[in-house]
Amino acid sequence: MKILTVGDIVGENGLEKLKQVLTNLKEEKQIDFVVVNAENAAGGMGLTYKTWNELLKLEIDCFTMGNHTWSKKDIFTFINHPKLIRPANYSKGVVGKGYGIYTCKEKKIAVINLIGRTDMNVLSENPFTVVEELTKKLKVDMIIVDFHAEATAEKIAMKHFLDGKVTILVGTHTHVQTADEEITKNGTAYITDLGMTGPIDSVIGMEVEASVKRFVTSLPERYKLASGNCMFNGCIFEIDDETCKPTKIERICLK
Repeated sequence: MKILTVGDIVGENGLEKLKQVLTNLKEEKQIDFVVVNAENAAGGMGLTYKTWNELLKLEIDCFTMGNHTWSKKDIFTFINHPKLIRPANYSKGVVGKGYGIYTCKEKKIAVINLIGRTDMNVLSENPFTVVEELTKKLKVDMIIVDFHAEATAEKIAMKHFLDGKVTILVGTHTHVQTADEEITKNGTAYITDLGMTGPIDSVIGMEVEASVKRFVTSLPERYKLASGNCMFNGCIFEIDDETCKPTKIERICLK
């Protein structure tokens, strides 16, 4: 089985890049299952009803979210869609679900979304204890975790914590693809960050001028979504059909 995980879709340009790449990539690489982080797909923050319907037209099995889950009020009208999951360690009682279970090639696949607590400015429960409880109770063949976190140390710590307990652990949020993909000693496929699917000439998807001005002046400046050509970032994981263990990782960066 081949599983494709796609880094944060940033804005409408990023969505167009996803549309341009996905079908051909699935055919070329013989992809069976697709997970996409969509928390920035509408204007760079959140999801609108219109953007969500555009995403649903694509052959994607699961959409994960992050710190911008609630940035657009539209999401409350479709948060319970079976293909959409938000961080599982949001406060108890929050609408939506933190994981989904899907079937592919007669295998049950659980996808879990988590959010980090280091420099994230989001009130959440401990992602380590929450995911530990989930991995113990889920009766599936494979588990994929999208850990939406700022700190590389927090993500790497999660790699060691979940080593051998999940099939795939990917990091999202920083929008910069890392080159540290590995299969750990106990058999978990890992990468610190998938990168983004969004504007190349930008500061992690946002307009350069406004972003630089914030750093130079230390004054508030409204971020603007960048335009222009986009990149597509993600990873393909090959999974042994018998053991359900990862055997190969291929980073994807298309410009």
